[in-house]
Amino acid sequence: MTKVKIEGLKFSYGKARILDGLDIAVADREVLSLVGPNGCGKTTLIKCISGILRPQGRVFLGERNVASMSRREVARYIGYVPQSTTSVLTTTVFDTVLMGRKPHMGWRVGDEDLDLVVEMMKLLSVEVFALRDFSELSGGQKQRVLIARALAQEPEVLLLDEPTSNLDIRHQLEVMETVRSLVKRTGVSAILAIHDLNLAARYSDTLVMLKDGKVHALGDPFTLLTKENIRTIFGVEAAVMRDLDRPYVVPLRSLDGERA
Repeated sequence: MTKVKIEGLKFSYGKARILDGLDIAVADREVLSLVGPNGCGKTTLIKCISGILRPQGRVFLGERNVASMSRREVARYIGYVPQSTTSVLTTTVFDTVLMGRKPHMGWRVGDEDLDLVVEMMKLLSVEVFALRDFSELSGGQKQRVLIARALAQEPEVLLLDEPTSNLDIRHQLEVMETVRSLVKRTGVSAILAIHDLNLAARYSDTLVMLKDGKVHALGDPFTLLTKENIRTIFGVEAAVMRDLDRPYVVPLRSLDGERA
């Protein structure tokens, strides 16, 4: 089953073309990671899929075109986890997760809403923080709470924009393990914009390499993470180790001097 299908997607900020004719499909229970250099369009693509931005081309959520859906309908299909958690939410963790029920709630919070919030908090192991202020949590704890909030929407797809940015290595692994486990356990699909190639390789089923607003390559990590692709996409000479269960990239040197 295809959860998200992108056809001929283009997007520009003014005269600056950011995305140029993308075709991507995301399957059921798939973790797909968008990788590429800064400015290649990863975050813009996430926002186009979520309906925050209105691109040219078509984005389908299941069988429906995002352009024909209301914000509330999109929010029922997609759970969005933003790039940064630096903004201070002056709410408890419980109330933060409860915000995810907004697309489904009327004027009152029902017992089923409260039960689901508790269930999602337990799933993400954040129920012990229920009465703490969100702003008091560590970076990794905040990310888990925001993922719980997104899951409280009962989505078919999770969109995560740089979910490991500004996290230490322990919390990076914690967040990525959580996402991978959720996809396999709950049946949602996940689309991540991510910088770290090794995290992407370890936890993704599919990689999309973006360059200059286009899909340079799409496929599994073993196929895509080659010295040639890394040189072309990132301008870096790298060694790619193949003796682990996933490919592992070791950057060696920048090629800026050669290009000059």
